[in-house]
Amino acid sequence: MNLKSLKIFCDIVSRRSFSKAAADNGVSQSSASQVVGQLEAHLGVRLIDRSTRPLSTTPEGQSFYDGCRKIIAAYDALEDQVRTLHDEVAGRVRVAAIYSVGLHHMSRYVQEFMSRHPKAHVRLEYLHPDRVLESVEQGQADIGIVSYPRSTRSVEAEPWRDEPIVLVCAPGNPFAGRVQVALGELHGQRVVAFDSDLVIRHELDRSLAAAGAEPAVVMEFDNIETIKRAVEIDAGVALLPEQTVGRELAAGTLSMVRLSGDDLVRPLGIIHARGKPLAPTVQRFVELLRGHAHDLDAAAVLPATAAP
Repeated sequence: MNLKSLKIFCDIVSRRSFSKAAADNGVSQSSASQVVGQLEAHLGVRLIDRSTRPLSTTPEGQSFYDGCRKIIAAYDALEDQVRTLHDEVAGRVRVAAIYSVGLHHMSRYVQEFMSRHPKAHVRLEYLHPDRVLESVEQGQADIGIVSYPRSTRSVEAEPWRDEPIVLVCAPGNPFAGRVQVALGELHGQRVVAFDSDLVIRHELDRSLAAAGAEPAVVMEFDNIETIKRAVEIDAGVALLPEQTVGRELAAGTLSMVRLSGDDLVRPLGIIHARGKPLAPTVQRFVELLRGHAHDLDAAAVLPATAAP
C-alpha cells in the first residue's frame, strides 16, 4: 500500500464520507471505495462499518486510522523539512478559519506570505467554528483561526488579537449619531442576538447582566451576516465585532456606536494539534500572523457569510 492510499483512507474516516474524501483527493468515489477494499483485503480485517450513517470505523479500523495519521504527519513533516533546507521556505500551510475573521485580511496575509516565499503553498479554507476545530483535530488543517480560543486535550490555543465589540444599528435608529453608549442603556431595547448556544452569546449576555441590562431579544441567528441584515431593516440593534461591519459602514447601510466604560472584545486565536510540532513553513506563517496581531483596519474588512 502506498502513502496516497493511506491518506485517502484517513480522509474517508475523518470526513465520514467516501464522496467527500474522494473529492478532496481528486479521485472518483469508486476509486476511494476500492482503496478501502484493497486495504481490508491486505490486512484481512474490516476497517469501515458501512452499515452506519455517517459511516464509522471498526475497532481495527480506528487503530489503523490512528497509526496512519501518524505516518502521514511524519511524512509531511519530513517533506517540509527537506524542502526548507538552506532556509528556503517551500512547504505547505493548510489554514482553516472562521468566516468572520474577514476574507480581506486573511487573503492579504496569504498574499504577503506567498510574495515572501514564492515556493511555499498556502491553502485557506473558511468553515463553521465547529468544523475549524474538527479540521485541526483530524489533521486536515495545520492551524485554525477561531474566536474565544481555548486549549483542549487535542489542540493548543494561543491568543492572536482582540476585536472591540460595538453597538450596530440602522442609520435611522435613535442610537445612530451617538458617540458612545453604555451597555446599561440597552435595558429593554430590541436586540438582534446570536443563538443562545454560541460562546459569543454567553459572553455578551454576561456583560449585559453585569451592567444591569436585560434587552428584549427579538431575533437570534448563528451568523453575523444575517444579524447585520436584520439590523439594517431596524429590527433591532446588535453587539458585533467592529472588524465585521466595515463594508456596511462604508456603504452607509449601518451605523456604529462605541461602548463607553466597557472593554468588551471578541478574542481571536490560533489553534493547532497538541503534541505535534509545527512544520517550518507553518511556523513561518504563524509568525507572520503574530506580526499582524494589531492590524485591525476595520474599514478594509470585506466579510463573507460570517459565523462567530
